[in-house]
Amino acid sequence: MKFLVTGAAGFIGNVVAQRLCQQGHDVVGLDNLNDYYDPNLKLARLKRIEHLANFRFIKMDLADRDGMANLFSSEKFERVIHLAAQAGVRYSIENPMAYIDSNIVGFATILEGCRHNKVQHLVYASSSSVYGMNDKMPFSTDDAVDHPVSLYAATKKSNELMAHTYSHLYDLPTTGLRFFTVYGPWGRPDMAPFLFTDAILNDREIKVFNHGKMKRDFTYIDDIVEGIVRIQDVVPQRNPENPNTSPSSSKAPYKVFNIGNNEPIALMSFIEAIEKAAGKEAKKNYMPMQAGDVPATFADIDSLQNEVGFKPATNIAYGMQQFVDWYRIYKERE
Repeated sequence: MKFLVTGAAGFIGNVVAQRLCQQGHDVVGLDNLNDYYDPNLKLARLKRIEHLANFRFIKMDLADRDGMANLFSSEKFERVIHLAAQAGVRYSIENPMAYIDSNIVGFATILEGCRHNKVQHLVYASSSSVYGMNDKMPFSTDDAVDHPVSLYAATKKSNELMAHTYSHLYDLPTTGLRFFTVYGPWGRPDMAPFLFTDAILNDREIKVFNHGKMKRDFTYIDDIVEGIVRIQDVVPQRNPENPNTSPSSSKAPYKVFNIGNNEPIALMSFIEAIEKAAGKEAKKNYMPMQAGDVPATFADIDSLQNEVGFKPATNIAYGMQQFVDWYRIYKERE
């Protein structure tokens, strides 16, 4: 089968492209290689897969309407896994237009490409950030998500609404996956695992927001990729009998799932896991909650488990040991 994987130089997209190639699929990977964080890390990720005979890389911006339209019409993808986005909650406060270009305009070019070229299934990245002000735990896809607290979250909610419209109007099967705090080797430098590990190993203090009173449903990269690869094979069908009582499904061929570890970890326990893996104690700077942040995330993943028979289960001690080991090797090679 022929896939387009966007964000192929990104943390999740890179591993997804690798897995699909290993399964014998033909994969075109797309990325704009922007400088939101060090492009050298993105290039290093690409080197892991560029030798694969069934992988091709194309550098392109999602917001390039003509370029994207030509790509879809010439390549005739059967399935699309859309993982490229402008990420980061705090960055969206300072650079809002980057999110409109990538996450709104860019998503529209993906939807249009899929619509006009009869793509069988579009799987796209949403985010746990859509839960915003919700305080009912665990977060469920049956709950309304109408109160985002960052522009990033608002763009991801918008993606779900846009996808539903295309599913309804054009019978385009779409599945949105709300990722919960993904971590592991080759992870992003703007996220806590990388920031904390880098600081601890280099004797710098770490910023501990909300004075450490936070919880996150940390989800290991291999579990995220397993969920993506399984769900892309479960194509939503139109269902006229669906009562539309849940935001996660519809009469249209449309689904939304959480994908998280279903086990929220206290921030201080997470820091302890890094300290153990690094063999050093962190110097901590306790700070107030930051704008756009939420105190806790916790994924209800029953619907995902029922659909694909898989439940993420990697524990934080193992996951962070894998990350710290990778980080040491990566930094030595820089």
